[in-house]
Amino acid sequence: MPNTQSNFDFAEEFRQRIKAFALRVMKLTDRLPVTPSCRAAGAQLVRAGMSVAANYRAACRARSQREFAAKLHIALEEADESVLWLELLNEAGTLPVGKLDELLSEANAIMAILGKAEKTARERIRREKDAP
Repeated sequence: MPNTQSNFDFAEEFRQRIKAFALRVMKLTDRLPVTPSCRAAGAQLVRAGMSVAANYRAACRARSQREFAAKLHIALEEADESVLWLELLNEAGTLPVGKLDELLSEANAIMAILGKAEKTARERIRREKDAP
């Protein structure tokens, strides 16, 4: 039973972590230069960054293992898209060098955690399907 509590604790901590990520993305996009390209990239980034949190929360309320895995996959896709927009903003030099490094690192870490969680969920589904 301690493992279940541990999983619950991790899920809650991760939920708070991705919420904080979404807030950081919101604040970043509000500080981007007012240019057509930054407006477009910022709008896509804020949508994707906030969607990571929303879809993870939806996964936590899933009614089945399949629904859980599907919602995790959507959150993973949105995290990957967030990484893309952060990389583009960084490489375009829209902010001082190094300003996006920490947020980009956090986006990559979130993506790695979601990828591992989705893989584990899909393995559980396969095991349940193969069980007698």
